[in-house]
Amino acid sequence: MPKPFYKHKPLLDEHLPPRHVLASLNEHFDAKHISHDFNLAGLPDPQVYALALKQGRIILTINVKDFRPLIRDDSPGVIGIPENWSAQRIDSKLTALLMKNGPTYFRGRYRSLAAEDQTKSAA
Repeated sequence: MPKPFYKHKPLLDEHLPPRHVLASLNEHFDAKHISHDFNLAGLPDPQVYALALKQGRIILTINVKDFRPLIRDDSPGVIGIPENWSAQRIDSKLTALLMKNGPTYFRGRYRSLAAEDQTKSAA
């Protein structure tokens, strides 16, 4: 029996491309961008995290060092995005990761998109 589809709610941090550039992610999930959708550029990371918690959104960020210490067990989680990846690569790898996993895989955890990609390549 196939796993049911879960419509994740990603929150793109301000250093990531706008969600319309990540077409596949935007098509399948309820993606929002902290700057382009909420007009909150420059919001301190703890406040970005609080917004994500309130809305049940997984934080997608290049800036992992500031978000990792904020993660709580009841949070939707944080996914680290490699800084040098193209928008196209981010879109395809991130969409595949979210399609494959439900909310419990991310809840209260930090996941690295680069590590997920390396694990898949090694298998």
